[in-house]
Amino acid sequence: MPARPRFHLAFPVHDLAAARTFYGGLLGCPEGRSSPEWVDFDLYGHQIVAHLAPGECGDPDTNPVDGHDVPVRHFGLILDWDAWHALADRFRAADQRFIIEPGIRFQGKVGEQATMFLLDPSGNALEFKAFRDEAMIFAR
Repeated sequence: MPARPRFHLAFPVHDLAAARTFYGGLLGCPEGRSSPEWVDFDLYGHQIVAHLAPGECGDPDTNPVDGHDVPVRHFGLILDWDAWHALADRFRAADQRFIIEPGIRFQGKVGEQATMFLLDPSGNALEFKAFRDEAMIFAR
């Protein structure tokens, strides 16, 4: 059993082949079980499941956060500092479009973090972030 529980997340996609290219190819998530309607992916040890549901896909609503319009509905990971930078470099090398470019949020304040947002081919927003000091993850 892992030191921390693993999460499971199911989300809608409009095209399973596009999901496989994005999650399996760009993000490097190994594929697990699948059917004609869904695909399991291993996202850094967490189970995410792309479910074919084109009617549920679309542009997410946003809220203002530190000068950016952050998608309300999003998911992602908190990586270590070096892994975050390596992933940002991989996205840039692949010409991945960001909805919020890689940068530092809350600079010089409690909770300072590196963050970036992108959309998968079905419009699902993903955030990848990192803290120099993990004690800041829930700091107030």
